Parts: sequence; structure tokens; C-alpha cells
Amino acid sequence: MQYLLLIHTSEAGFAAIPKDQLEQALGAYTAYTEALRKAGALVNSNRLQPVAAATTVRVANGKTQVLNGPYAETKEQLGGYYLIEAPDLDAAISWAARCPGASHGAVEIRPVWAM
Repeated sequence: MQYLLLIHTSEAGFAAIPKDQLEQALGAYTAYTEALRKAGALVNSNRLQPVAAATTVRVANGKTQVLNGPYAETKEQLGGYYLIEAPDLDAAISWAARCPGASHGAVEIRPVWAM
């Protein structure tokens, strides 16, 4: 079964990390990605552009509304994702707990509803 691991973190906090610690943090993501790849669990992953680059679209009463930026103000923003293959939710939880984002934000696990 596929699971989407959504990494929520504070953009401001991540941007404030000193360069040497940032390299260490990015290295942790590289190692995590490689562990997923070696286990055959990685389907896809990407880091997202900052929330300021987001566009929100709503349709109300047949009219399209386009808003710059995210719709909701939150302390944590969606910063990236991993789409993984795991036999069950427990395995997905195990992978999410190993994600570096879980130590400085939150990793939401969503089962993919195959269509």
C-alpha cells in the first residue's frame, strides 16, 4: 500500500538554522532518502518551494477565486513529502518516525486512495 508522508515544519525556523547545522540537516534527509531507496520503499519525494510561492484556488458560486499564498495561516507549513510503499500503517509509522522532519516538526501519514 502507498502512504504519503507530509512533512510540516516552520519555514522561518528552518531558514534560521546556521549554515553548518543546515548542511547536517540536509545530510540527514539525504541519508533518510537513501534508506528508503535501499529498502525499496521510496516511490517519490520532493521538497516544496516556500509557502510564499503557493497559489490557492477556490470556486464559489461558479466563480474562480485565486489567492496568492496559502489559504490558512499556520505555525508549520508543508515543506515536502515522501510517497512510500509500505505493507501496513505500522511500517509507515516506523518510516515517518525516522524522517528528520519528525524531530523538528510533524510528519502526517496519509494512505493513498488508489483510483
